[in-house]
Amino acid sequence: MRLFLLPISTRRSLIYCQKGIASSPRQLTWLNNPVEKATTRGSETWLEWEKYKEGWRKKVTVYGNKLFQRLPFEEWGLKSVPPLTAKRKEEGLQGKIKSHVEYPKSLLRQEAVREALQKYGSNERQNYHRKWFWGSVIGMPLSAPAALVPVGSEHIEFLVKNNLFETRPSSALDTAYAESSIGVSLGNLQQDLNDSQQADSTLKMPAEQMLLSEADGILIADSLQIPELAPEVERAVWQIEREIKIQKGHDEKMSKLDSLEQDKKRNR
Repeated sequence: MRLFLLPISTRRSLIYCQKGIASSPRQLTWLNNPVEKATTRGSETWLEWEKYKEGWRKKVTVYGNKLFQRLPFEEWGLKSVPPLTAKRKEEGLQGKIKSHVEYPKSLLRQEAVREALQKYGSNERQNYHRKWFWGSVIGMPLSAPAALVPVGSEHIEFLVKNNLFETRPSSALDTAYAESSIGVSLGNLQQDLNDSQQADSTLKMPAEQMLLSEADGILIADSLQIPELAPEVERAVWQIEREIKIQKGHDEKMSKLDSLEQDKKRNR
């Protein structure tokens, strides 16, 4: 199983699993899993419905796409991870299936990769997974097959707990990030963050900065030769940029309120 950990900002990364990569037919058995079949069939139906110019099918897809757009990019990434079946557990523990995680060494330390995987496989993430999934089933049953199935996070947890993955620095990703349109010095950003956390826990964490733009989605996808990865990166960038903008507006508002409060105290 080929996994990728892609830093989108200085605080958040996208996980993605490339499907269909295997050295033997046995490693592709998960593609025949009933859950995966249902999800694939649902996605195909959804794409067909999107082609309608009008009618109830078109309305369902328009509403559904708005709902899916609000789903955190982390969940979309987990959707790419295959279900953890009993057979896959057994073969993993027996060493019959190998998994590795590729990442840009210029930005992420090896320890940071494991920490990110632990976060993706946490109980908190799995609970969120299930909550959103059942909410989508209740709110829009026709789109449920195309929605997330709460299994990807469990698979990541299994790999981490049993140490069944290898970390592999990717020179292709290093090159892609160096060519990104953002043009940020990744090494300096990582060092600044480490220094601030180690020097004094009371210091304010450096402001979150973007490492990729939406235009870089194609760049990353091309560097890995995975065309379907481009929209995943673009979605992640869009969501994080939006959240940073909202947070910035909130911080500026709070700063103004603090200034007004200080002025009132001085004038008393």
